[in-house]
Parts: sequence; structure tokens; C-alpha cells
Amino acid sequence: MPLIELEKVHKKYHLGETTVHALRGVDLKIGAGEFVAVWGPSGSGKSTLCNLIGTVDTASSGCVRINGRDALSLSDDERSDHRNRSVGFVFQRFNLLAVLNAVENVMLPLQVRGDATAAARRAALAMLEEVGLAEYAHTLPDKLSGGQQQRVAIARALVTEPPIVIADEPTANLDTDSATRIVELMRRFNHTRGATFIFSTHDQRLLDKVGRRIHLQDGHVIEDRAG
Repeated sequence: MPLIELEKVHKKYHLGETTVHALRGVDLKIGAGEFVAVWGPSGSGKSTLCNLIGTVDTASSGCVRINGRDALSLSDDERSDHRNRSVGFVFQRFNLLAVLNAVENVMLPLQVRGDATAAARRAALAMLEEVGLAEYAHTLPDKLSGGQQQRVAIARALVTEPPIVIADEPTANLDTDSATRIVELMRRFNHTRGATFIFSTHDQRLLDKVGRRIHLQDGHVIEDRAG
């Protein structure tokens, strides 16, 4: 059974009197442990696809199954719990809280799910060490480079040990050296932890490193091939 399965998925948005068809009948299966890039031009539907997989949004029609369970059957609370326990998110602009230092940012998902503060701090410090930032644990985000901030964001995404990690343009704001390190870091976690990584990207540096490319255009999958 695939970890993620989409069947005839449509997603449309109503902007005033205009209807935007973001996805048009997408069929897709992604297995556990894959390292996948969803790519295409702006407006192709790649971010929408990732939001449906992450249960941030719901399909207008069709079926999205995560580990065999229909996402539409989940209540709002169940979707929230699923996101916090089973999905790690990495964002283009890092989305770190400016008033919290690195370890406090990484602790957040654990605290949200109810872990004790001391246990959350130990886990967060261990994750920062894994991404090579143990010495910056008590540093605020604005004192870190872009690459360092993204590594903190990856630590935050992985600290709950989710089976799925969704990354929205994770290398877009980084120089080549930082982008390469980020891709190698995520690839290492993919190998060592078995997490399924799904990227929304148009960055060739990332596309060259993935195991599978899903090409979207105007809401359709026009190509799906090994990387």
C-alpha cells in the first residue's frame, strides 16, 4: 500500500467571480522512503499538491489517502494532530520565530503535542547537533545565516520523527554552497530515518539530487519519472 495516494484529485479556488483550477484530476502514488520533487512553473499547482498531502488544505473532489486513510474523513482536530505527529514542514522563508532562539524553535512541535519541557529540550538539542548547529542552540534567528536558519528549520521539521517531510522551495533563498549542504542533509535523513521527502521546487540544484521528478503544468501531471 502506498504511503500517499491521490485519485482524480481536483482543487479549485474562488477568487471573487473567478474560479482558479489549481489541480485537475491528479492521480499519484508515493511510497514510504521516497525522495520526490514536485516541480513546474509558478501557478502549476505544486504548492497546492503539497498542501493537500500535508492536510493543510482539502481537495474539492477526488480522494487523498495518507497511509490508507482518507484525509477528508479526518476532523479538523484529527488533521491538526496528523500534521503535528506525522508531517514535518520546511518553508522557503524558514518561518522561525524571531523571539525564540534555535533550540526553542526546534522544541516547538514537541511542546505543541504535549511533551515535557525538559524532554523536548533534550530532543531539540540532539537534533541541532545532527544538523551541525549545536554551538548555535542559544542564538536568535537573525544572528544566523540563511543556510543556518534553514538547518534549524529542518531540525524543527524532523524533531518529531515524522514519516513525511514536505518542503516548499527549501533552497530558493540560499547560495549554491548552502543549498548543496541542505540537499545533502535532507538526503542523509531520508536514508538514515526512512522519512519520505516531498519538495515543491524549481531549483535545478535540488532536481539533480532527487530520486523522482513529478512535473506539473496547469494542474496536470505531465511527467513522472525517476530522477
